[in-house]
Amino acid sequence: MREATAPVPPSRGEGHVLVGEPDPTYAPPARTRAKARIGRAAAGERWIVRILQGGALISGGMFLASLVLELLPPSQDVAVSIDTLRKSAASLLLVTPVARLAVAGTMLGLRGEWRYTLYAVGVLSLLAIAVGAGLHA
Repeated sequence: MREATAPVPPSRGEGHVLVGEPDPTYAPPARTRAKARIGRAAAGERWIVRILQGGALISGGMFLASLVLELLPPSQDVAVSIDTLRKSAASLLLVTPVARLAVAGTMLGLRGEWRYTLYAVGVLSLLAIAVGAGLHA
């Protein structure tokens, strides 16, 4: 005679899902792609924020350092240091938005927004031409 075995209930262990319950690990492909796009967009925005904050903080620190140097007794070295710090800070303030535009154009290109990437490349090209023409004048 055969031994009777009781049916084994399905376990809730790894890899097992009861019939009728949704699989919590399954995400439709469209939703997965959308989440990836949102993640890349958020990462790009964080880079832009870091660039703008970093440029402003470093430039502000350089201006403050030049003001502190004003408290020292006047000399040729101090005057040159103050002038160098202020010119460098002003240059950094001008370059920061250009770096932001380059990062934004790259991030938009990674997201597939080619029209805006071309706009960013066009603006950066015009800036390069203007700087090049200004250096020869």
